[in-house]
Amino acid sequence: MSFTLTDLSSENFEFTANVWNWKAALEVIRSLDIVGEGQLRQMNYNATGVKISVEDAHEIGTRIQKEWLPKLAPNKRVFGDLSITDAPDDMTLHRDGDEQWKNYSASHDWLAEFAEFCLKSKGFQIF
Repeated sequence: MSFTLTDLSSENFEFTANVWNWKAALEVIRSLDIVGEGQLRQMNYNATGVKISVEDAHEIGTRIQKEWLPKLAPNKRVFGDLSITDAPDDMTLHRDGDEQWKNYSASHDWLAEFAEFCLKSKGFQIF
């Protein structure tokens, strides 16, 4: 499953996320307390068309850059439970219910690209 974030000012400016990165990114966004719980629930599913305002998008990008990227020096990633590791993703699919959270993570570089998209956008819509 993938998510396409489309800039509200131009349909040509897009950011694509796979479910493995996006689920972890949503928990980072949740931790920032910028968007409401209803929007976060919609953001969890692709093709909902939920919109994020320009102000919220810029706040998300700014706060990821200031609060999260310094914690994730270029060799680290954040899991969906917001724990941080420097272990590289070995692409193991964790099927055990107690370990499924290990399937979802976002690296420093991926979050940096997402933050940049947020800052350059005029808000975005998720498909």
